[in-house]
Amino acid sequence: MSADYSPSAYQAQLHRKQQRLQQLLTPFTDLPPDVFASAPEHFRLRAEFRIWFESGSGHYAMFNPGDKRTPILMEQLPIASALINRLMPRLKAAWQANDALSNRLFQAEFLTTLSGEALITLCYHRPLGEDWLAAAQPLAQQLGVQLIGRSRGQRLVLDKDYVTERLTVAGRTYSYRQPEGAFTQPNGGVCQHMLGWAYDTLGQRDDDLLELYCGNGNFTLPLSTRVRKVLATEISKTSVNAALANLADNGINSIELVRLSAEELTQALNGVREFRRLAHIQLNDYHFGTVFVDPPRAGMDPDTCELVRRFERILYISCNPETLAENIRQLSDTHRITRCALFDQFPWTEHIEAGVMLERR
Repeated sequence: MSADYSPSAYQAQLHRKQQRLQQLLTPFTDLPPDVFASAPEHFRLRAEFRIWFESGSGHYAMFNPGDKRTPILMEQLPIASALINRLMPRLKAAWQANDALSNRLFQAEFLTTLSGEALITLCYHRPLGEDWLAAAQPLAQQLGVQLIGRSRGQRLVLDKDYVTERLTVAGRTYSYRQPEGAFTQPNGGVCQHMLGWAYDTLGQRDDDLLELYCGNGNFTLPLSTRVRKVLATEISKTSVNAALANLADNGINSIELVRLSAEELTQALNGVREFRRLAHIQLNDYHFGTVFVDPPRAGMDPDTCELVRRFERILYISCNPETLAENIRQLSDTHRITRCALFDQFPWTEHIEAGVMLERR
């Protein structure tokens, strides 16, 4: 992380990221990317701290990469949400005042939302019993948070194991359950920019959408309002359950969700394998015009690239511009970039989140 957190330093780093993305996309397009900046502080909705004990007192700690012996002790974390920063001293005071909360505590994880909810997970190197519950229940009420205790083989949920985020796209607000331990976008403000860009880029269509790697339905919900219907796939059971709850919570019935990996769906569409999880789906009833992908850092494997090549439009969100560029190279003989964007999800790092729309030549 940079030592200079000034606005000028942020703009300079953002400009370097833009140059890097344009360099990677230059073989395929001369279009400049739309650039979506982040707030330079209090943008991160998740934070994880080790608890480091010195002289009998526990402190929040982080470590430099590759060094787990030299803790960086902190009272606040400027990149974390304002809510996390408000909760940090109150939680610390609570464990310092109560042995049941501090005994063998080694980690604290915060998950917050733009809508003002918070979930805290406390991790221990000991079994948790009635003494912990007796201390944790009033603490959760005092802090106004969801609270979970974890130790080996134990997971004690005091009320709910998720928070509910609310994000607005094109004037409509969607609610998202975000479970503990499941992937969620860490930068809520930039996430709204991503959703808005994808919504605008897709446009209003009279055909259907296939989505791979749908997670908890982050993009699925708003994009479903731009097409007739959606077939979405996700392999994580936790994310699938959250996505199903999100469909119900938002009253959306035009989305069919299937627990399959992108590779398995490719096999199904190619007739290589049959899956019982697809038995209730009539694939021939879909008229897919667009495929939406948000793959892991490794990008799409060659078979999935060949699958998405069939579609008129490929809407691609990437957390790794290098694998994005490689996938575009594989698709460039049939598809061209018509829009591209940079989303600064992670200020003060070199990480780049990007989006492209590829349309058939």
